[in-house]
Amino acid sequence: MEPFSHMKGPQDNENGYQARKLHYYRMIALSPLDIPPYNLLPVDVMLEINSLFSFRANEEFLQNDIRVKPDLDALGTLGDAGWYSIRAILWAVDYELPKTVIALRNPVRNQAGVLLACGATLYWADGKIATFNCSFLTNLTMDMTIVGTNGTLHVTDFVIPYEEKYAAFNMASKSKFAELHIGWDPLPSKHVVSTDLPQEALMVQEFSRAITLQISILKAQEAHLAKLEKTFSRLQQSTSQPLSLLTFLPVLKNF
Repeated sequence: MEPFSHMKGPQDNENGYQARKLHYYRMIALSPLDIPPYNLLPVDVMLEINSLFSFRANEEFLQNDIRVKPDLDALGTLGDAGWYSIRAILWAVDYELPKTVIALRNPVRNQAGVLLACGATLYWADGKIATFNCSFLTNLTMDMTIVGTNGTLHVTDFVIPYEEKYAAFNMASKSKFAELHIGWDPLPSKHVVSTDLPQEALMVQEFSRAITLQISILKAQEAHLAKLEKTFSRLQQSTSQPLSLLTFLPVLKNF
């Protein structure tokens, strides 16, 4: 049976049923999340993501910084702060691109037309929704919330951590109202990740690791290709007929 098929009445059209099912998904609390969080949720579960990165720029910044100049960085806050939220959203959905993106109304621009504050909502074909906001005009904020069917993940410093040597996130799992609706049960839990190196150093370290791995893969492929070429050459010498790729395919299966 299809999940929630009991919600479909005999006179229901498909649009009405889907709308009510979507509303049901949005009203229930969400599933424990990990990396990437969407992979651990049932495929047909509604997932909501909200991300915000803003900082209050001073007057010098707003007048003279390259990020507010149309001939230097015409994307303004969208290109400077917004991309962090967009990247975080794509990470949460395992980099699946949305079907539709709609900009939020009334963005703030300077006199040159560069964005100082804006946002957008992203929609996926299976019902996932994400919203992000970015701004040069509001207090320093780096919030990200991911909501699934049985859990919620909340990070409040996802771009630059409060302190260099650790980062933390809060997670609520299978949350419900406490008795008499006077609290939560269970309470969200806080998880701290410590590190001896700042994230910038770890980024360079990870880049170096990835390059080293790629080099080792290329070397292995070169050795493999040399072996194939030698085998192909011997096969050519042992037959009077020209060898085509199709002739050689059975040999490739042995490597």
